[in-house]
Amino acid sequence: MPGPSGLPHPHRRTASCGPPVTVYSGYVTDVASGIPLVSLRGARFLFDPGALCLEFLTTGGPGIGARYEALHRPADLADWLARSRLRLDPAQVDVDQTDLADGRRMRDALWRLVCARTGTRPPADTPSDFDATPADLDALNEAAAHAPLAPRLAPDGTRHWALPATGRQVIASIARDAVELLSGPYADRIRECGAHNCYLVFVDTSRPGRRRWCSMERCGNRHKVRSLRARRDADPAD
Repeated sequence: MPGPSGLPHPHRRTASCGPPVTVYSGYVTDVASGIPLVSLRGARFLFDPGALCLEFLTTGGPGIGARYEALHRPADLADWLARSRLRLDPAQVDVDQTDLADGRRMRDALWRLVCARTGTRPPADTPSDFDATPADLDALNEAAAHAPLAPRLAPDGTRHWALPATGRQVIASIARDAVELLSGPYADRIRECGAHNCYLVFVDTSRPGRRRWCSMERCGNRHKVRSLRARRDADPAD
């Protein structure tokens, strides 16, 4: 069945109706407590969107995302990799202008595809900035078609990434993570933060599936404070 903008919803098959497909468990998964972010007001907080590809959306994007654009130079992308769940040494990743342009193009396409999935639309001067088109699918699939980062098993049994690496490999890994997420069983759990003025996107992989906030440290706590004040104001005994 076609989804928003005429794009097909990811098709998830079971063993009874075809060969099994990969279940999203994080194409790129590392132990991470979240990626550090800074709000426009200067508040610092940790945000764990649950997937590498959704982490990448925090670097900017169309519409309101332009306010947060972080990828101005190739070095910006390399530096971001150290903060992401990839935890790569920026000095070991060769990023050029083409990689930067391709990464931003894929990221903006992913924003539109994610919005088509969630049905949400962040603010934009031009509403069509978040209209997903077949060209966005092409951009994502083209990026995913390149060779990704190569995993490497360390002597202590932990997984690392073979370095040095290229910007193209990094973008391919992010794109493949997005393909796994959008085509997997957690696609329906991709959500926008429940705060009225926050547009961060995450995937809820918790068992109960009740996550509402980008971060309890930020929007969750602000909601608690507002709710407490509202109850106090409504209580005549106060």
